[in-house]
Amino acid sequence: MAVKHRLSVYLDAEMMARLEQLATKERAAKSAIAEAAIVSFLTSDDADRWEAAMTRRLDRLTRSVDRMERDLEFSVEALALYIRAWLTATPPLPDSSQAAAQAKGRERYESFIETLGRRLANGQRLSKELSEELPPPVGKVAKRVP
Repeated sequence: MAVKHRLSVYLDAEMMARLEQLATKERAAKSAIAEAAIVSFLTSDDADRWEAAMTRRLDRLTRSVDRMERDLEFSVEALALYIRAWLTATPPLPDSSQAAAQAKGRERYESFIETLGRRLANGQRLSKELSEELPPPVGKVAKRVP
């Protein structure tokens, strides 16, 4: 057990009342609470470094969430425009063609799902393909991906 040294501290009445209230609530000695507070104060550099690291990490996460939100908004808007165009341009089928059209639709959907699964498994992304195909904005240098 470490040797402890005595320290006399003078507190104003309000601070002493708060210390006694906390000691009662936590069922801890006032000196143990005061020692913990002093240790915390003396090691504030560690706390400051930890807070700075957490702030940087939270900033990075915030930027990432902002990018995801932007990408999701883009995807939803593109899908909505596609659905609107498809619904506008597709004429209704006569009743005699409904069964064949539904069978062909199921076949195309299954093919779509297989292709989607394969592309996701291989890490292919349409957004990456599009960014490689588009010319760079005026005044910007194209970044080549090997």
